[in-house]
Order: sequence, then structure tokens, then C-alpha cells
Amino acid sequence: MDTVDAGLAKAALRKALRTVRRSHVAALDPRVKALMFLRPPTPLAAMVPAGAVVGIYHAGPDEATATSYARFFHEAGHAIALPWFEARGAAMRFRRWASPHLDELLGPDPHGARQPLADADPLVPEFLFVPLVGFTASGARLGQGGGHFDRWLAAHPDVPAIGMAWDCQLAEGLPTEAHDRPLTAVVTPTRLYGPF
Repeated sequence: MDTVDAGLAKAALRKALRTVRRSHVAALDPRVKALMFLRPPTPLAAMVPAGAVVGIYHAGPDEATATSYARFFHEAGHAIALPWFEARGAAMRFRRWASPHLDELLGPDPHGARQPLADADPLVPEFLFVPLVGFTASGARLGQGGGHFDRWLAAHPDVPAIGMAWDCQLAEGLPTEAHDRPLTAVVTPTRLYGPF
């Protein structure tokens, strides 16, 4: 599949998978949803080296939330890093979220998400949890389409990347391009896929 065809296929899949994800999340009982992704599965937590800087994302409305994982790893002694953008077209970097229990340490980013304040310490994650729109059982990832995580991971090829998703985001196959890096594992509310 050439780059143009892959791009069109990805755009169509993103639209379809976002619709499925939105419906799935809307149907969840809020009490049940609050209990999901509270702590990483034991085999996944064991993959994170002691003292490693853990990169997490601040979830959008329908994304699998990573905030409880941030609290779990923070309480285990890890520094927590969140994506940080200086401006809308700037490269994604990471800064310390000094306490995942304090949302007031975050401000808006240029894309409408939450990020650490500009005076937070810069960090480079050694283990990274990533959002996604779709994934396969073998670790392929379809991202949001902005390429921020793809570019960061390409520049940091040794950093394990773990996808976080709802079960409904599993796809039988995804179009891939040369720059698409497979995930190390994917965690959903019911299953851990991988490590691959």
C-alpha cells in the first residue's frame, strides 16, 4: 500500500473507530468506568524498571484514562512525565507532573489537552504509555493522526511504548507505513496484549 492509500485508509479507520469508541464509552456505567485502569496489571508493572521516568498522557474525553497509572507509578517512586508543547506546531517534549494528585499543576496545551506548566522540569521518559484510536492483537497502533507520539518514538527507539485502549478499539488489521512503530504491549480493561 502506498503512502497516499495508507493515509486515506487510516483517516477512514480513525473516523469509524472513534465512533465505536465514543459509543462504547457513552454506554459505560460511570461507576464501572471509574474502576477501570486503576492500576497496571502485575506483568506490565513488572516491566517498568525501578526508578524509571514514566511517560503518561492526559486522556481526552473518550480515551482510556492514564491518570490512575500516573498515581500508581508516582507512589512507587517514579517521576511522571506528561507531553508538553511550547506552541501548536512545536515538537512534543515531556515535563514533570510533580504530583498526579494535583490537577492545578497542569494548564491547557495548544491542542486543548492538559499539560505541565512551563516551569516544570523537562524529563525524558524511559517507559511510555501512549493513547491510540485503534490497535491490533500483534501491537500495531493507529494514533490520533497528528504524529506527535510517532515522531517522539522514532527519536527514542529504545523506549518501550505501551498502548492503553478500550476493548472495542481492537482491529483485525491496520494499514501501516514505514514510520509506524509497533507497540511493546497494549492494555485494555480486560486483557494485556504482549509483550510483543
